[in-house]
Amino acid sequence: MIRLFHVPLSPFCRKVRLSLAEKRLEVELVEERYWEQDGDFLRRNPAGKVPVLKMNGMTMAESNAICEYVEEMHPEPPLLPATPEGRYETRRLVAWFDDKFHTEVTSKLLYERVNKKVMGLGTPNSSNVKAGAKAIKFHLDYMGWLLDQRRWLAGDQMTLADFTAAAHFSCLDYISDVDWNRSEQVKDWYAKIKSRPAFRSLLADHIPSFVPPPHYADLDF
Repeated sequence: MIRLFHVPLSPFCRKVRLSLAEKRLEVELVEERYWEQDGDFLRRNPAGKVPVLKMNGMTMAESNAICEYVEEMHPEPPLLPATPEGRYETRRLVAWFDDKFHTEVTSKLLYERVNKKVMGLGTPNSSNVKAGAKAIKFHLDYMGWLLDQRRWLAGDQMTLADFTAAAHFSCLDYISDVDWNRSEQVKDWYAKIKSRPAFRSLLADHIPSFVPPPHYADLDF
């Protein structure tokens, strides 16, 4: 059995969940309160972060390394393009969302509104929330520009770049922090990816003390 130690509203964990589900691999989800620095968990990943995946007798950390391992072991359906150029563009966008978007948006909105409360770290910093709300507009516009030229973010096929972006956006959508009316292209893209069977478990997530908006699990939002 594949086992994933995760946090439901972690975009890095959700990216791994989407990759595994797209490849129809059954996985046992184990919620991990990683911020408590439990000794057993630190033995699994001394970095003290999720996701951590147990698979094929290995214990693996870091979402990108995990996803690339899963891709190599289970190449169908592919989440990385066949060409070097396509793989480059996919990896570039994966890094864009996991680095730039995460720093400018996810950490400013999701972590302030949700993680601080869950971890007992106090109230949200209003300056960070305002900065995140401003920055997401730029990213929506950039995604809209990409999708004006392509069927999916990295090209004509769905890739790990789409799952990475969708993982971040699904977390923010859970707390109603995405203005889907800003870009019709982005809204259509998210509706397509949200309708995939791989997304079902994400849409069923429920975080205590945080109720998602009605449109969160609505495929025709």
